[in-house]
Amino acid sequence: MVEEKVVDIKEVAHKLEEMHIKDIEVSGGRELTGIVFKAVFVIGLVMSLFHIYVLTIRAIDPWYFRTMHVVFAGVLIFAVIPGWKNSPQDRLHLIDYLFILLTVAPAAYIFIVFDEWIYRVGVVPNTLDFIFSTIFVITVVEMARRATGLPLAILSGIFILYGYFGNYMPGLFYHKGYSWPRMMTYLFSLDGILSLPILASAHYIFLFVLFGAFVEASGAGKFFVDFARCAAGRLRGGPAKVSIISSAIIGTASGSSVANVVVDGVFNIPLMKASGFRATAAGAIEAMNSTGGQIMPPVMGAGAFLMAEILGIPYSKVALAAVIPALLYYTSAYWMIDFYSASSGLRGMTREELPIFKKIMVEKGYLLVPIVVLLFSLMVLFYSPYRSAMYAIISLIIVSWISKASRMGFRSVIETLAKGARGSIEIAATCAAAGIIVGVLTQTGLGMKFAMIIINYSGGSLLLALFFTMLIAIILGMGMPTTAAYAISASVLAPALIQLKVPAIAAHLFIFYFACLSALTPPVALAAFAAAAIANAKTWNVGWLGMKFALAGFLIPYMFVYGPAMVLVGSPTEITFVIITGLLGTMALGAAVQGWLLKKAGWIERLILLIGALCLIKPGWVTDLIGFGLLIIVAGYQYTKYKKSII
Repeated sequence: MVEEKVVDIKEVAHKLEEMHIKDIEVSGGRELTGIVFKAVFVIGLVMSLFHIYVLTIRAIDPWYFRTMHVVFAGVLIFAVIPGWKNSPQDRLHLIDYLFILLTVAPAAYIFIVFDEWIYRVGVVPNTLDFIFSTIFVITVVEMARRATGLPLAILSGIFILYGYFGNYMPGLFYHKGYSWPRMMTYLFSLDGILSLPILASAHYIFLFVLFGAFVEASGAGKFFVDFARCAAGRLRGGPAKVSIISSAIIGTASGSSVANVVVDGVFNIPLMKASGFRATAAGAIEAMNSTGGQIMPPVMGAGAFLMAEILGIPYSKVALAAVIPALLYYTSAYWMIDFYSASSGLRGMTREELPIFKKIMVEKGYLLVPIVVLLFSLMVLFYSPYRSAMYAIISLIIVSWISKASRMGFRSVIETLAKGARGSIEIAATCAAAGIIVGVLTQTGLGMKFAMIIINYSGGSLLLALFFTMLIAIILGMGMPTTAAYAISASVLAPALIQLKVPAIAAHLFIFYFACLSALTPPVALAAFAAAAIANAKTWNVGWLGMKFALAGFLIPYMFVYGPAMVLVGSPTEITFVIITGLLGTMALGAAVQGWLLKKAGWIERLILLIGALCLIKPGWVTDLIGFGLLIIVAGYQYTKYKKSII
């Protein structure tokens, strides 16, 4: 029996904090006690109940709803996240109380003068409009700094300065400049902080974060890992392939690569190491698989909800368009792991080392019901995302009563509602800060100018435009959460790709994929660093090896831009053909990278396999035939050598 290493989650949190990774609230922030703890608990509970009421019972004006979403998140952030290194850990500092007041005051002001405010904002504001708007913008920047670190806060500040000093900028970056009152009130509007990113956070993301909290509270996460072990544990390199399944399933309830690593990795990484994987490889594989959780339908990362709003299409269409690319990503991960395991002589788990499938299904199989309800509501009934999430939560609470171990009583539900609200605050802060940048881009017209810059520098070449877009999305994603990176990139980059005749859904998915993959890309590979902390491996080694394992993930976005059938833009025949050639291409790429197909491959064989993989990945009959032929040649050659060695 493989002995599982027990991983202390607080120890992992400490290591992540040392590396300045703040994508997930592992340690829970401050350890508050007494009346302050109770107040924070009540605020979290009220936030959850408020969102459920507005989204499912009675809608209210978007100004009120989105403003209250930011206010709730701000109050919780200033209460639970210390503002600086030596800030008190068991109580609030005076500055925290001040920021809470500064968060609430602007909301109270616009609610009082709302009927006059909506006609003045961004056009002819008065002095009080300017003062309260400035206060709100400052608190949002501080929220982003506390929740996600300095990069997003600094970027927000740079864009604010650009809005005022744009008349001093050269060339395409020039604009007439806006006065502080006009700009600040514009940013505190439905075109700025309260624009599409906050709409997505308040309307869609919040309830899915809440669903994730209920999944965790019911113990479904451990069941998902056991389920994955039964499905893939006995295969070659089984524990690593278990990570594929569990990461994809847990990704349904988690919008963060780092969160996926921490929840999933504490089970899978020790198993991989126990079965012979090097610590670096175990961390890299977990980082690769957990990053894929953000691009895995039906929920995907939080940015996908924003994508649906920007494109003006149902979320279910975004999820369906992402199915084939996600399938290819995880198929590539499978072959990378399989060929790596073969070349390293690694085995699968024995029957004795695995949970008994029948036993776990009898004991906890009912925990799959909420996932089925979620999928059926989203994909078959085409319900709105928030209604689907609500049905999934209700079904989870109901089925939890089947077993005493998972049963969620009234107290457990209340605690989970409060905890779920706290889990949403980072995304809310991210979306609010992204709204500042989106507001400046809209007000100054810089977004369309960026499109012109990309088209000009690429000389009209789609490949160069895609390459520049990839670099910008990855660089932005290195320093901030995926949602912010996607929101900013989509505003400035997607129009350029669309002008170059890329289908809108493919252009946005291209940007979204690379914003997600930035979690794997050194020097700030957050998912890789989190996995390294659990695996006790060197962070840079895990980061670079994770990129190598996920190489196909960096090619798939190019595949669906040049072959839109991959995102369901085409005939059924075209879609079927692109799936087959894509699957073969990812297998050939895995063989080329790991140096193994049927047996160990020499450098010439690996080169042929690489050329074949690229030909299969590139859409087109001619290249597909060439790629398939090269794959058959190498496979036939290795099979012949293998038969001779037996004789």
